Amino acid sequence: MATLNRPDTPDAHSCGIDTAMEVIGGKWKVLILWALHTHPRSRFGELRRLVPGVTEKVLASHLREMEADGIVRRVSYDEVPPRVEYSLTEDGNRLNAALEPLAVWGRARPAGRLRGGPPPSGPTTALTPGATPPSAA
Repeated sequence: MATLNRPDTPDAHSCGIDTAMEVIGGKWKVLILWALHTHPRSRFGELRRLVPGVTEKVLASHLREMEADGIVRRVSYDEVPPRVEYSLTEDGNRLNAALEPLAVWGRARPAGRLRGGPPPSGPTTALTPGATPPSAA
């Protein structure tokens, strides 16, 4: 899933986040990145087990894109049967380190705060019919 750069900016990017999102955008890329961090030099089948729910087609496609973006290294060994291993490049390791604070935030977030879960407990700003909003008082 390649994202096109914004043509209205001088270098086609408005900030570093859009550059990063081009590389990690999509449902599975961050999970693949993390799997390669926790299990360096993984084979395709192992990655498939480490990222439950990803299809072979999507995994293969994302690995190719991540290799083209320079965050995944693919090494093919001249053996019978053929053996291919995937690992993170230096850029991939740096990207994973940058994502660590996001992982910490996600682990600390209460499960009930996920979409569709109950609202957080505590004071609310819900209005009763006919009440005046606090900012208008």
